[in-house]
Amino acid sequence: MSIGFWRQVKEDFSVVWERDPAIHSKFELITNYPGVWSIFWYRIAHRLYRRGFKLLARMIMGINQIFTGIDIHPAAVIGRRVFIDHGIGVVIGETAIVEDDVTIYQQVTLGGVSLSHGKRHPTIKQGAVIGAGAKVLGNITVGRNAKIGANSVVVKDVPDDCTAVGIPARVVRKGLDKGRLSHNKLPDIDKELFEYLLKRFALLEHAYVSGDKDLLKKEEELDTIYQEFLKSMKLKD
Repeated sequence: MSIGFWRQVKEDFSVVWERDPAIHSKFELITNYPGVWSIFWYRIAHRLYRRGFKLLARMIMGINQIFTGIDIHPAAVIGRRVFIDHGIGVVIGETAIVEDDVTIYQQVTLGGVSLSHGKRHPTIKQGAVIGAGAKVLGNITVGRNAKIGANSVVVKDVPDDCTAVGIPARVVRKGLDKGRLSHNKLPDIDKELFEYLLKRFALLEHAYVSGDKDLLKKEEELDTIYQEFLKSMKLKD
């Protein structure tokens, strides 16, 4: 639904009070939230860009980048109540689409992997959370209420209500939370697999040296744990 410019801006500024417990005054909102100001200048530049004033729009966002450290192409489509928290180093490419109620943390890149014209940047669906330092690359879709872990590199679609972590990111069923992204609850996939391999090698080595056949039962138990781990994940080929 299309709404007026000033109503949209009011929503952009109001969302800080909902999603950042660190804010204590309106003065802080004016002086300490570059993400909010970047969205404000984007709203102006985007309207100019759509009306054909493309050079002026790019100039506005270029000046915005100097003062805020946030690079948003004026042609990108950004929905309502999008919150860029801290914001330094955020890059949003030309054909990116960011839907309503998305939260983006610092050093996130919504970038392209192709030099061809057309849609080459991600689509971030409503309610998604993109963790600090994450890189979401290419014409892919991050689903509704999905969460991207910090420093993950996402190059394939992420389904609705899932969490993606790692390099490259894998979609997992663990760590889901209806609230904001809980980085401390995200699974460390590489660590869990590495620990499993170490335990399995140690068990097999001990069974070989000692000739203890009872250890085979423990090996089967360990394999059951591994299978449960695989079930807890939803890998994307």
